Amino acid sequence: MEAKTIIGATDIIDLPSLKLKKIKCKIDTGADTSAIHAYQIEEVERAGRNLLIFKVLDPAHPLYAKKKFVFRNFTKTIIRNSFGDEEERYVVNIRIKLFGANYKTEFTLANRMEMKYPILLGKKFLENQFLVDVSQKNISYQLKKSQKSLKLKQK
Repeated sequence: MEAKTIIGATDIIDLPSLKLKKIKCKIDTGADTSAIHAYQIEEVERAGRNLLIFKVLDPAHPLYAKKKFVFRNFTKTIIRNSFGDEEERYVVNIRIKLFGANYKTEFTLANRMEMKYPILLGKKFLENQFLVDVSQKNISYQLKKSQKSLKLKQK
């Protein structure tokens, strides 16, 4: 049996494929799929190909870059929220960096403007890799900071 990494109730991750760093996320064992806050979502056809164009985060976020992201590969799915309501959402694969490792995982695009965390990491991502300790927070981010501090001291 492989050892699983302990992750806390929240963390701060990087999204290398979107060139975004230090994004707050909530670990959500009640959600099947991961979700990212997205807006101005539009599906367009260009040169005979369907493209998905959207923005992430929001203008108040300190890392807001006003950049539109374009995905060629995407699907749609039906998500049932905690109130039992169903909603159709787009699904894209995005690389995240957590505990010094890169992971590619599915994210649904959701309006999370009113939520504290722009990203949820759900069960499909967590299973077989992580154990959740809800008494902990930002374990990966704290580890990353301490490793950087150690490298600076060694110089």
